[in-house]
Amino acid sequence: MQLSRILKTAISTVDGEAWLRFFLAVAGLGLAFLAAIYSTAVRDAGHTTASIMLAVTALILAGVVGITIVPYLARRVAVTRVREALDFHVTREGMAYLGVALVIGVAALNTTNNLLFIVLAAMLAAIAVSGFASAAVLRGLELDVSVPGTAFATRSVTANVRLRNPRRWVPAFSIRVATSLSTKKKKKKPTWEWRKSEFVFPRSRPWVHLADYTLKRKVEVEPPPEIFEKPVYFTFVPARSMAEAAVELTFPRRGRYAQDSFLVATRFPFSFLVKSRRVRLGRELMVYPALLDSNDFLDLAPMIAGEFSSAARGRGSELYRIREHTPEDPARFVHWKATAKTGALKVREFAREDERRLRIVFDNPAPGVVTEAIYEHNVSKAASLAWYFDNQSIDLTFAAPGYSGEADVHSFLTYLATVQPVAEESVLDTLPSSGDFNVLITARKPGTIPTGWWASSYVIYMEEEDQRNL
Repeated sequence: MQLSRILKTAISTVDGEAWLRFFLAVAGLGLAFLAAIYSTAVRDAGHTTASIMLAVTALILAGVVGITIVPYLARRVAVTRVREALDFHVTREGMAYLGVALVIGVAALNTTNNLLFIVLAAMLAAIAVSGFASAAVLRGLELDVSVPGTAFATRSVTANVRLRNPRRWVPAFSIRVATSLSTKKKKKKPTWEWRKSEFVFPRSRPWVHLADYTLKRKVEVEPPPEIFEKPVYFTFVPARSMAEAAVELTFPRRGRYAQDSFLVATRFPFSFLVKSRRVRLGRELMVYPALLDSNDFLDLAPMIAGEFSSAARGRGSELYRIREHTPEDPARFVHWKATAKTGALKVREFAREDERRLRIVFDNPAPGVVTEAIYEHNVSKAASLAWYFDNQSIDLTFAAPGYSGEADVHSFLTYLATVQPVAEESVLDTLPSSGDFNVLITARKPGTIPTGWWASSYVIYMEEEDQRNL
């Protein structure tokens, strides 16, 4: 029963159309071969016309097979599997080993010594064994990479690389997970493409207009930097088990980092060849701006916090004052000690807890208004303020040119991770006023800020070291 089930499964996976075309191609090429042989025999017999007809028939059959069947079969071939099966790189040790084998081979040909031929055959067999063994080690391995959800520039985070060996008996040895085998970055060569254009003649007063093509250099979009730069090495992965490695990552700049694939490679067993297999595993990480730890920021945050926190009359838990009783006051707020001391009915009044609403406004300047270093420092300052006040459980809102207006701190940090200077209208001229206390980060000069922001704003000028409270 199990054998019949296996046969049924194997038959169900067979591509009938591909096999049919394959046998048709074999039959067609066989007939072409027979026609070519008979053409030679007929020509030797002196029948020139029949020889020409048979030769033409052989060519037509071969051409029909080549045009109609071969392209279809070529498309059906698993090109990626073939490429992976032949993806070997010779190491320096392997080059030295092949050099020695070449010397022995030349010596064996010159001396016709059987012992040298045996040594040469053994050396070449060792290379073949190295290729088969490394391919067997990589077969079936499963890779998984997890990156952290939050990362700040210049601060270390940890990513996990897991390599699973699902095979029943065969372990894996000397496995390296990397982004590429070469440590040197290849310089991209300029590429060219044909673009549609128009031929005019003469140029001063054209009266001839013809469709034309112009060869122009292709503008390629720079890909985002990769997440991983250093390889991860696994010495031994037993069968039916998983190995895990923690990788420390540090990103020098803010922005979007992406990884579309990884290489799983091994030099096992003799380090003559490097067998690699590319694993398509897309990962993306948004790196937030660097958080400031400098003394100016540590002094700035409490100053801003002190500007908008206040106490007012309300229903909080802190005593605000003791006053005269009114008919609207409930009896539970009566202060009996003060009543007995003064002889008049006194009640307690509590301080209303501040609503603690704060809006951080990043006024993105135009290109060239401030230097790159000052711009990056103020982007980091905006991110540091947002992260600091979010951890203080303060109700935050954010505003910036092109920002969607979400109150989520991670959405604002994502915006700051990719923001660049843009020549557009200042957000201070278009943003409607609100009851929130504002922290403005702007490149505008003192005295040019609209008067509507003066009463409830703390201004941080990008080009000045000191902060001014308007």
